[in-house]
Amino acid sequence: MSLRIAGAALFAVLAGGGAHAGSADPARAPLRIAPLPPEEWSPETRERLESTVRRVAGLEGRAPARPLPILTVIARHPTLLGPFLEFTSTLATRGALSRRDSELLALRAAWNCRSAFEWGHHVHYARAAGIRDEEIARVAEREISPEWTERERALLAAADELHARQRISDATWAALARDFDEAQRVEIPFIVGQYTMLSMVAESLGVPVEPELPKLPESGR
Repeated sequence: MSLRIAGAALFAVLAGGGAHAGSADPARAPLRIAPLPPEEWSPETRERLESTVRRVAGLEGRAPARPLPILTVIARHPTLLGPFLEFTSTLATRGALSRRDSELLALRAAWNCRSAFEWGHHVHYARAAGIRDEEIARVAEREISPEWTERERALLAAADELHARQRISDATWAALARDFDEAQRVEIPFIVGQYTMLSMVAESLGVPVEPELPKLPESGR
């Protein structure tokens, strides 16, 4: 992508709006590790966190207020923050998948994991990638809708299989091979794995969810 959005949700704007009115968040862990306050940022941490704000400003053409809470929680582990941001930046800026495909995977991973934090931020990135609100709501349907294209159904099936069994089935792999090149197929489990991991971090550590974020739809499960 000219600037891939998949990994860039880590640098999301704190924006409002909702894709699924009347939905409720599941019970979440209480705050277990508080975000590192700005007065405790080292010069290196400050540079790294503030660079994420600048990236998203360039990405969406608006000025976010501050780094994401999940990043300021990860900043409690200073030797992890830098390599983590480098990894996510690689997926964000040099990924092989289109923005739309990456965001469909990210949304499905967040929904499967029941992560209010990841879902809310990825709704904004999905919209920026051109995904309509009715499509975002459809990602949160238990059964994969026939309204998706064949390639999109294969993507969503891959996300579901990775969540359930940590493996893409032979049938789904064959379907993916018809529309995605090798680099893109390598990237698919990385995208699902990354947002599964971040869902674990957000939900286990009790990362604060900004109240203005779009709400996580009911699971229907």
